[in-house]
Amino acid sequence: MEVALVVVIVVVALGFAYTNGFLDAANSIATSVSTRALTPRIAVTMAAGMNFVGALLGTEVAETIATSIVDLDGATALQSLVVVLSALLGAVVWNLYAWWSGMPTSSTHSLIGGLLGAGLAGGMAVYGAEVVDKVVLPMLLSPAVGFVGAFGLMLALMWLLRNVAPARVNRRFRLAQTASAAAMALGHGLQSAQKTMGVIWLALITVGAATTSGGVPLWVKISAATAMGIGTYAGGWRIMRTLGQRIIDLDPARGFVAESVSAVVLYANAIVLYAPVSSTHTITSAIMGAGATRRWTAVRWGVVRTIAIYWLLTAPVAALLAAAATLALLPLVGG
Repeated sequence: MEVALVVVIVVVALGFAYTNGFLDAANSIATSVSTRALTPRIAVTMAAGMNFVGALLGTEVAETIATSIVDLDGATALQSLVVVLSALLGAVVWNLYAWWSGMPTSSTHSLIGGLLGAGLAGGMAVYGAEVVDKVVLPMLLSPAVGFVGAFGLMLALMWLLRNVAPARVNRRFRLAQTASAAAMALGHGLQSAQKTMGVIWLALITVGAATTSGGVPLWVKISAATAMGIGTYAGGWRIMRTLGQRIIDLDPARGFVAESVSAVVLYANAIVLYAPVSSTHTITSAIMGAGATRRWTAVRWGVVRTIAIYWLLTAPVAALLAAAATLALLPLVGG
């Protein structure tokens, strides 16, 4: 039974990575496609490759997911595996709904919400202090930093380039967006694929097939990176339109600024703070910040309000879905 559950968890986790890829594909490339810096097919190909590379560059976020969210000590292996599986199911269902709705929500929030909901429904403790320090605070601060950073950097560029012809500025930043989109895709891989690694690693630790001291197995890294890369290549065209066009009509300079600031925020959280943050929230906030420098009313705040509602719903709804799955599955394994 334990082996079968682990296999199911690996399959569902890779499915989550795939949905994460196509749900978050827009994070990396929506601004570049909307400003015509890259064609859609070239953009998704580049993003998929950089997502794969980024996923192999670290495991710190995976360690946070595996060891700092839910305390599985005292639970049986089967109970622990049910909690992990239920968390994934809750996250996948919400991801698919968000994609169908065309709204850029957070796969990070859905997975962590799922873990918390499933763990509490299974009668397990959560690492409250660590969740606040490593998850809640970075998640709240990252969008704010993205907005303020993009707003400030764009103002600085506007002043520096105030005497340069707009056509020349657009031409140069359209070229620069190739690099900024690649940097954003690398940061997305560094952040998001590690969450899938962390969940699979947690399941393997539960049955003694891996240890915390041994690190994330190589096959887990490669499989998670591959699944997300394929999902990214499949593209998230509904969400790409929301990010690239419905929030604000971006020009190349603002697209470059939004992508660059977002990439820095993602790198800092993954490499320095070991914090799993939302690339979706970060890039969306950076787009708002860069766009607001044109004029405050240039941002379509009605669309932003709808996105914010989805943001607020993500973790609670995923937690409820995961809790329901846990309550349904635990009796089947004697929990």
